[in-house]
Amino acid sequence: MQDLIVPGLSGVFCGLNPGLRAAASGHHFEGRGNRFWRAIHLAGFTTQELKPAECARLLDDGFGLATVVCRPTASAGELSRQEYVDASAGLLERIDRFRPKYIAFLGKDAYAAMSDRKDLGWGLQPQRLGASKVWLLPNPSGRNRSFSLADLVDAYRAFRLAAAG
Repeated sequence: MQDLIVPGLSGVFCGLNPGLRAAASGHHFEGRGNRFWRAIHLAGFTTQELKPAECARLLDDGFGLATVVCRPTASAGELSRQEYVDASAGLLERIDRFRPKYIAFLGKDAYAAMSDRKDLGWGLQPQRLGASKVWLLPNPSGRNRSFSLADLVDAYRAFRLAAAG
């Protein structure tokens, strides 16, 4: 699955890896239960709720999309810590090339492996990834029952406000 990144973005939403359905369609966050598109709309990133096939329109709003690991899986739980570590150099190279203001990891697993840190809070992180500030957001997967849609919207809105400031 191709990243959707250009120079000068306010932020890049970085998923763990593509789901099987997203990989088959070529569109980020294609899964039926994925709440990404609804959450970013309700948090004010877009004026209307985009469909996965419209993902390129997110660039017009100053945000892009990437994944840490390129290998598609039915569940991110199938990824090993080592896969995140192995993929980190490629992600860092892409982030250094395009230099978004923020990179927002959707979930803690990838960033925990990449930074070799275990105790991570949500929101802004003290270390940067290249020139980009790091923000941790809850994973919008429908399998993530720890966060309601309202919780996701609140967390994503906080990121939008930080990226705008």
